[in-house]
Amino acid sequence: MTTRRILVTGGTGQVGTELLRSRWPSDVELVAPKRGELDLSDADAVAQYADSGGFSIIVNLGAYTGVDSAENDVLQAWKVNALAPAALAAISHKQSVPIIHVSTDYVFDGSKSEIYVEDDCLSPQGVYGASKAGGEQAIRTGNAKHIILRTAWVFSAHGSNFVKTMLNLATQRPTIKVVSDQRGCPTCAADLAEGLSRVINKVLEEDFEAFGTYNFVNSGEATWFTFAEEIFRQAPTHGHASALVEPIPTTDYPTAARRPANSRLSNEKFSNTFGTVPRHWQEALRDVLVALSK
Repeated sequence: MTTRRILVTGGTGQVGTELLRSRWPSDVELVAPKRGELDLSDADAVAQYADSGGFSIIVNLGAYTGVDSAENDVLQAWKVNALAPAALAAISHKQSVPIIHVSTDYVFDGSKSEIYVEDDCLSPQGVYGASKAGGEQAIRTGNAKHIILRTAWVFSAHGSNFVKTMLNLATQRPTIKVVSDQRGCPTCAADLAEGLSRVINKVLEEDFEAFGTYNFVNSGEATWFTFAEEIFRQAPTHGHASALVEPIPTTDYPTAARRPANSRLSNEKFSNTFGTVPRHWQEALRDVLVALSK
């Protein structure tokens, strides 16, 4: 039996951690180099690593995710978010293997009133979004056999994310001010990893042809304020501290990078193609709060 090796960059991140925990067929091996083994800011090193492993698929989860720090770290953000994907796309094309790349809602400016679909025009507002849009273009033009999977507002029981920040703040103060005029779709890293697993297994099939761009977020939507409210509604049930949440406008919480006012992404194309509807984010939140209580 021939082993199918899958390169996974960013394996120590929220989604990568969950993907590596997933069950895989006995003939599938996930290779997830740590940062010390693969520097995503060095495109030549990325290309050399990807070219030497005999991989059946390349899955790029690695990213420079410091939205605000990217505003003053432009070169590093573009190296990791655009040049590394370009190198991976080139090598995967050379080896005639597919590439799967995770992107972000930040490729849009958030000015659209309706939910975003895959073919909406890209219009990033800051360095992070622009570099991720650049990575998308590098993937699209570098290898026709690609899946770009956009997601948003990722949370989990590990790494840095909004849920863990809120729970930590609740131990320090009784009231927390949270922005109420940015709307999006909270997404559990475990659910995104499950969606990625489904995509990978489909792409491994020889007759798969549904390449292109997709969205994957948990069902439902929220503002950061209503997200926080739900966290603290559920928190006491699972042994966590709670707090009151006070809504504030974005103008009262200035940041280096502008955030999209509307980050809602449609799952319809993904569901129609891969045959699954992501569960509601409130249900996924419960599982994360349970995991954090152990």
